[in-house]
Amino acid sequence: MTVSLELHVVELLCSRLCHDLISPVGAIANGVELIEEMGQSMADEAMSLIADSADQAARRLRLFRLAYGAAGNSGSFTAAEARTVLGAWFRGGRVRLDWPADVMPKPDDGLLKLALNLGLLAEEAMPHGGVVTIAAAGGGGEADGGGKPALSVTAEGPVLNLRDEVRLALDGALAQADLTPRSVQAYVTGRFAEQCGWRIAIDAKAPEALRFLLLRQAS
Repeated sequence: MTVSLELHVVELLCSRLCHDLISPVGAIANGVELIEEMGQSMADEAMSLIADSADQAARRLRLFRLAYGAAGNSGSFTAAEARTVLGAWFRGGRVRLDWPADVMPKPDDGLLKLALNLGLLAEEAMPHGGVVTIAAAGGGGEADGGGKPALSVTAEGPVLNLRDEVRLALDGALAQADLTPRSVQAYVTGRFAEQCGWRIAIDAKAPEALRFLLLRQAS
């Protein structure tokens, strides 16, 4: 299946990426200004700020390259790399990644790219932090109509809030013209899944757990 995204969607996604990058890049600039204004007396503190911010920017760029770019479709993109990149994204924040080393889906069929994108959606649904778990899924369930999921991404935290516009965007039930920077990532994730022959089901049986399931589209 070929999925066409309007220019409006591309613009919104760019806005979203720039928003996520402006904080660490701005902090780098602040560190440079601190050295210029305060001199050597503040050099150590400023260099620490610059180093931390540069590391954060690099981690975000690496994930964006794989989650949204063609690199995420490359045969050289491995599950171990996806696990490392997503774990680095969460480092230092309120969300922890639980991706066991033995859960290593094959890089084909877009599974790894979708795992990264669903990990971001899971994080967004936990405003007070929690755990994102990547697991190999099997068996049927109420959410998937008895199918056999290939992968699950679960958000577990004290507060879960997946906004209605995000759910609709993920399902493709929101018109492209109605998308916002908040919902565009979910929309793109859903379209990535369709293009690779997957559909995404949401299982929210427990109040503190939300699970995204990747299932094969019906032929």
